[in-house]
Amino acid sequence: MAVKAFGVRKFSKTVLKENLAGYLFAAPWLIGFAVFTVYAIFSAIYYGFADYSVLKGPEWIGLENYRNIFTDDKLFGKSLYNTAYYSAFAVPIGIITALLLAMLLNQKVVALSWFRAIFYVPSVVPVVASSLLWIWILNSQFGLLNVFLSFIGIEGPAWLASPKWSKPSLIIMNTWGVGGTMIIFLASLQDVPRQLYEAAEIDGANVWHRFRYVTIPMITPTIFFALVMGIIGAFQTFVQAYIITEGGPADSTLFYVLYLYRNAFVYYKMGYASALAMILFVIVLALTLIIVSTSNRWVYYETEGKR
Repeated sequence: MAVKAFGVRKFSKTVLKENLAGYLFAAPWLIGFAVFTVYAIFSAIYYGFADYSVLKGPEWIGLENYRNIFTDDKLFGKSLYNTAYYSAFAVPIGIITALLLAMLLNQKVVALSWFRAIFYVPSVVPVVASSLLWIWILNSQFGLLNVFLSFIGIEGPAWLASPKWSKPSLIIMNTWGVGGTMIIFLASLQDVPRQLYEAAEIDGANVWHRFRYVTIPMITPTIFFALVMGIIGAFQTFVQAYIITEGGPADSTLFYVLYLYRNAFVYYKMGYASALAMILFVIVLALTLIIVSTSNRWVYYETEGKR
């Protein structure tokens, strides 16, 4: 019994030391997460119910910020519409483009690795650098895109200077950087069992039928992932509009996060900005839950022993 007790005591001390060492190594991340994430979230919730201008301490005002947002703030609706418009087009276009590129790069062609690198590189270019590049490409007078259109007899629009074309311009820019999603789709395509295609060919399925009834169902988990992450990213769009258009022209690219940023760091209305942040969180959470709740109808997960 003494030996057993001694063994238990020794084992407990060893486990305690290992756990302590693990927590010490993880402490920098845990502290950073607690300070910059958990504390920031609860602070934003509190400030959303306060009048807080940074220059003075927060003063509790209840639901006043939310009342002003939904009843008096015209730019709230405008920014929400701009963001919804951008998301509705940028997300599906980005997913479709990434999938098409992945299918092309999944073929056996000469210099395949070079083509993969070429299409992937734009996604790792810093957003600020790519924004400056697209300012030149979309310039209405000497921009590369309008010069190309003039060669085929088309007069290009004033992309970034036109309220009609400003959001499509940023959607085009977003599509240029789908390399990261393309790589994920490429990995998913290469994971589709080859025998499924062979069985479909034996049954007389053509290229479209194989794509529709084999490829798409097998990569639906990847489509699901790209859709959720795409919506979250689209609703957080900020840098492109901030650098390229500054929300203009005529507030046509005043996206939600850009408007939130202005209230927080230009007008110093931190309480109001916190309320906007909470509304954005609820919107994104609701959209994500809708997608997740409907995923069992169209997402196919292959399981062991079941095809």
